[in-house]
Amino acid sequence: MAVDRAAHKSYDHKSRAEKLGLRPGHTALVVGIADPHFIAELQQHGVRISSTAPSDLIFCGVESRAALSALPGLAKRMKRDGALWTIRPKGSPHVSEADVMKAGKAAGLVDVKVVRFSETHTAEKFVIPKKLRTGTRS
Repeated sequence: MAVDRAAHKSYDHKSRAEKLGLRPGHTALVVGIADPHFIAELQQHGVRISSTAPSDLIFCGVESRAALSALPGLAKRMKRDGALWTIRPKGSPHVSEADVMKAGKAAGLVDVKVVRFSETHTAEKFVIPKKLRTGTRS
C-alpha cells in the first residue's frame, strides 16, 4: 500500500540551524557534544555559548541510557520559553527514541519535534509544558 504524502510537510529544504531554531542573541549550553563544526555553527548564527547563564537552547549529547539522567538538571537551567535538544545516534542499541521520550517526560518536559541532526544522529526537542511556563524560571 502506497503512503499518501500529499499532506506531509517536508522540511528538507531547511538548514539544520533553521530546524534547531538558532537565533542571534540566544544563549546555549552544550553538554556532551564535542563537534567543533557544530560549535562553530552555533557561533556563526549569533548564539552565545555559556555554561552559567540560563539558556534559551540546551544541546545534550546522549550516547547511552545513563546519559539521560542529566535531563532533569538541564531542564532546570533552561529559560521558560527555551528548548532542550537531545542528540542521539540513529538506530543505536544503547539509547532509543522511546528511552529519550521517557526521560524527557520524567524531567517534566514535553517532546515537540524530531529532526535529522546529521547523517548519523537524530535530535529531539523538549520544552516546558505551556501551563507550567509561569513561575520562577527566567
